[in-house]
Amino acid sequence: MSKYHIDEDIRKANTLPGSFYSDAEGYNHLLNEAFRKSWQWIGDSSELNENAYCKPFELLPGSLSEPLLLSRDQEGELHCLSNVCTHRGKIIVEKAGKMRQLSCGYHGRCFALDGKFKSMPEFKEALDFPRENDNLSNISLKNLGIFLFCSLNPKIDFETVFKPIIERLSWFPFDKLIFDAKNSAEYSIDAHWALYCDNYLEGFHVPFVHPGLGANLDYAEYRTEIFDYCNLQLGVAEADADAFDLAETSIDFGKRIHAYYWWIFPNLMLNVYTWGVSVNVVEPISKDKTRVKFYTYLLPGQEAAGFSKDMLHQTEMEDEEVVQSVQKGLKSSFYSSGRFSPTREQGVHHFHRLLANLF
Repeated sequence: MSKYHIDEDIRKANTLPGSFYSDAEGYNHLLNEAFRKSWQWIGDSSELNENAYCKPFELLPGSLSEPLLLSRDQEGELHCLSNVCTHRGKIIVEKAGKMRQLSCGYHGRCFALDGKFKSMPEFKEALDFPRENDNLSNISLKNLGIFLFCSLNPKIDFETVFKPIIERLSWFPFDKLIFDAKNSAEYSIDAHWALYCDNYLEGFHVPFVHPGLGANLDYAEYRTEIFDYCNLQLGVAEADADAFDLAETSIDFGKRIHAYYWWIFPNLMLNVYTWGVSVNVVEPISKDKTRVKFYTYLLPGQEAAGFSKDMLHQTEMEDEEVVQSVQKGLKSSFYSSGRFSPTREQGVHHFHRLLANLF
């Protein structure tokens, strides 16, 4: 029987208990069961436009801390590889750049840009060498337009997870997006990563916490749609706010949609606006510390209408204040768990059920 139970009927269900957010064993369990097995956003393909180009990165620094690299080989194919030499474990690629092959600077072991073993000095007398495990591990890699995703040990295939987004926004040009560094930012929060997701997953708090943000949204029309491994908060525009010009073939034709707020289990938000996409990545550092990265992507010729780094910062400070306050409150001996609003907290209920099912 699961350690946690969240009733499938939101009208009866209790939230995860406060102890969930302070459980060190549970935190480590989720690193393996949620993060290693899910699809993680790892940037975009724009830095790898040139063939024979490599870019090292670390997946979830401070928690998984997995050294990986992206490479585009001479034929133009993209690969995600382990960035650890199969001889003695040294990091192979230390900085991005064009490379003819991958060469370890410790003992000279070389690999092709697709990770296959090529050569190794002083190994002529080694028996049964090279073996399959002398190649670099290939990590599952997928894309949505220019956005890249990898999974260390995928439990669910990418197409199943992202199908609702791909179908709902088939008309949106994810392949045309351009990174806007000046309106991107990173924050560190003294709270459990799941608390930050809890906060994102409901518009219930918007009128109370984000009066500026709420000015663009018709709160009465705000609603959440649930799918298997993602959910959508559909932001309907106020009369004077920007809205998509949707074709008749769209399921949302006739509605004035200001934004599509997509959450993908366990820690990714894709906020789709008329001007582009705001990508939010929630990265666990410890059971009570979280890193949140905001990446702004614009469509060609667009500016982030009504969105700026100043606005992002203000909204983030408002969110941090309440999330960190909840982090403190959950440690109270007088709190066990709460109830869900059946009309406003469907996304949080969905998230808690997915988490509980991993125990």
